[in-house]
Amino acid sequence: MDKIAIIGLGYVGLPLAVEFAKKYKVIGFDINEIRISELQKGVDRTLEVEEYELKSLTNLKYSANLEDIKEANIYIVTVPTPIDDYKRPDLKPLLGASKSVGGILKKGDIIIYESTVYPGCTEEDCVPILEEQSNLKFNKDFFVGYSPERINPGDKEHRLPTIKKVTSGSTPQIAIKVNELYKSIITAGTHLASSIKVAEAAKVIENAQRDINIAFVNELALIFEKMGIDTNDVLDAASTKWNFLPFKPGLVGGHCIGVDPYYLTHKADSLGYRPEVILSGRRINDNMGIFIANSIIKLMIKKGIQIDNSNILVLGITFKENCPDIRNSKVIDIIRELKEFNIDVDVCDSSADKQEVKEEYGVDLINNLNKKYDGVVLAVSHNEFKKLNLKELKKDKCVVYDVKSFLRKDEIDLRL
Repeated sequence: MDKIAIIGLGYVGLPLAVEFAKKYKVIGFDINEIRISELQKGVDRTLEVEEYELKSLTNLKYSANLEDIKEANIYIVTVPTPIDDYKRPDLKPLLGASKSVGGILKKGDIIIYESTVYPGCTEEDCVPILEEQSNLKFNKDFFVGYSPERINPGDKEHRLPTIKKVTSGSTPQIAIKVNELYKSIITAGTHLASSIKVAEAAKVIENAQRDINIAFVNELALIFEKMGIDTNDVLDAASTKWNFLPFKPGLVGGHCIGVDPYYLTHKADSLGYRPEVILSGRRINDNMGIFIANSIIKLMIKKGIQIDNSNILVLGITFKENCPDIRNSKVIDIIRELKEFNIDVDVCDSSADKQEVKEEYGVDLINNLNKKYDGVVLAVSHNEFKKLNLKELKKDKCVVYDVKSFLRKDEIDLRL
């Protein structure tokens, strides 16, 4: 019977550990001791797994001690793969996890990576570390697989078992074993890729494709704003054609769509190819926060609202609705640009963790909405904001900007 160790217990690793623990003995490892302590008490701050589920799984244990996962024969690495300040892949968590696993690797073990990487990273960057740390030979003493994560944080409909899983392995026999392992928990089925590189590439183009499509409608929003046309009205009309793709303009943040394309462009650049379409899409999407902030300023000027020392309320700072995840949130771009105009900006978001927001973005979230504002920006469409009475938040002269087309048209001045 296989014993599985999950390395990294975030949005990806914890749901995976939970599903595997329904059929296998699983130990979840994370270097964050606070996270381990919370999980042992049945608390998941990501809100991906319910308390009753965590407490009911007798096959699932947690640890921050590497020694506790030495008995596993299958290691699944689910650590984050972010980008640095220069939009370059930051592989430190991935390579660090590989070093840790390499130090406890035994003959016959399988290491499966789920972290998003560029094609070739598993075999070219991770495997040499595993060999060096373990003194074992790749594809003789140990084997690797790659199965890209497809977790959608905050989505209660599309869960891990109901999303088809791409799998791969370093030999044909290992590929089959990896595929059968995932097939045992994924009710939607699996797709066995022809190689690890193919599986890695499939992951990065999934999100690069979405990024480019959103960039297209964001560019439309830039154009239509100059024409005085409501972008969503245009999209509603165009969507009456059966093959029109229903993408909406917006901020592109989070751990995937705003990050993964840079892994692909990094690899392309290293091979001497400049990926113009992907990078142009990234430029458009990365600048949308600044565009939104400047649109708000223009509206305030048109309404005769003094900009200097004015006050604006931003509703939401997580990267998506009804989810506590603040990673790579582009709402901060709106906030910072507004502050450049000497505007006092309040941010309200009960879904986000106050301490995390303060540490990551230097923003103090407010608890109570007990004053009136010169401007209100609906940045994230949390369900809780549906209950707000905007009239109680607005001064006599006030601009309401709806980034998400979430509010009624008669409640707002402009939407993206």
